[in-house]
Amino acid sequence: MPLTDTAIRNANLQNKPYKLTDGKGMYLLVNKAGKYFRLDYRFAVKRKTLALGVYPDVNLAVAVLKRLSNAGVDI
Repeated sequence: MPLTDTAIRNANLQNKPYKLTDGKGMYLLVNKAGKYFRLDYRFAVKRKTLALGVYPDVNLAVAVLKRLSNAGVDI
């Protein structure tokens, strides 16, 4: 199920960091320091993680556009 802005706003800090997934490798990492958009991908058989931005400085729409631009998809 894709992320929504409401779900991101309502994500509360817990004892341990957790992820809210959006699909296609993108997720929101929620930890004590804040909420971070991340993108997991593979390069040369290794798993890599790309930081897309910090919520609320980068909103969901911008994070999705960054995901698409990094996936090589033209908009």
